[in-house]
Amino acid sequence: MSASAKVTASTTVSTTTSVTSSTTTTVTATKRTYSIFLPNAGKSKVEAKKRKPNEPLKILSWNVAGLRACIKKKCVENLQKCDADIIFLQETKCEAFPDEVAALPYPFKYLVPSKVKKGHAGVAMLAREKPLKITYGFGEQKFDDQGRWIHAEYENFHVIGTYVINSGDKLQNLPARHEWESHVLSKLTELDKEKPVIYTGDLNVAHEEIDLRNPDANRNKSAGFTDQEREDFTNLLNAGFVDVYRKKNPDEKDCYTYWTYFSNARSRNVGWRIDYFIVSERLYENVLDMKRRPEIHGSDHCPVEMTIKI
Repeated sequence: MSASAKVTASTTVSTTTSVTSSTTTTVTATKRTYSIFLPNAGKSKVEAKKRKPNEPLKILSWNVAGLRACIKKKCVENLQKCDADIIFLQETKCEAFPDEVAALPYPFKYLVPSKVKKGHAGVAMLAREKPLKITYGFGEQKFDDQGRWIHAEYENFHVIGTYVINSGDKLQNLPARHEWESHVLSKLTELDKEKPVIYTGDLNVAHEEIDLRNPDANRNKSAGFTDQEREDFTNLLNAGFVDVYRKKNPDEKDCYTYWTYFSNARSRNVGWRIDYFIVSERLYENVLDMKRRPEIHGSDHCPVEMTIKI
């Protein structure tokens, strides 16, 4: 949920890269060059498990709050136990996959670091099945450089992993956050016209009062629970998308995915639900399971996972 996110204007980059057989590809901007890891990056020697025909797809999303730090807390072992077909990670905070992650049995690995601030933000995707195309960012220069968006297109669906801008401890980033949300809404509705969409990650918003422990104390005072952020989320749902966990558990309380490190918040379950799976309405009936994994530690967030027939 990091409250230190800043929006900085940046140079124009190419935001679309088709999958190739190489280990890395280089994307050149006006004044800088950076690397994006592509299939077979790393040292994986274990053959990936393959889904059988008609077998459900399991997708996991986790804000790891720094991939290297999370590794020291059994992140890799936990990812292996989850046995997901696609893994999205947020706040990776690294320029390359650590060896422990590179060795995981996922042939297709993609890492999108921030080019605005080293060691900040960053998203990654690990997949057993080769996407038709990978896109980094949604075509807006000042956001695409921040390492917040990875989009994989498959034969019959789009799937996006994201780390949404935090509005800041003094809400100083709220205008940029609102602009971000308007671009996201436009992009997701555009993609939904082509194929159904799965949108997941740390969305940095508690939509309703039930989604955080102390709504009155945080309303319009804390990033993630302003009227503007909540309205933007409502607008997304009204555009034909479903918050899977809340749809399946409409009255469930205390179902959080983020807990501050302070005041033993996690042990007391004083948290926020800010990590989501959002799907196109026409996909919702295909969802077999959606759950949080609060028993998995290593970050101030817990993983969320969804199993879907697709």
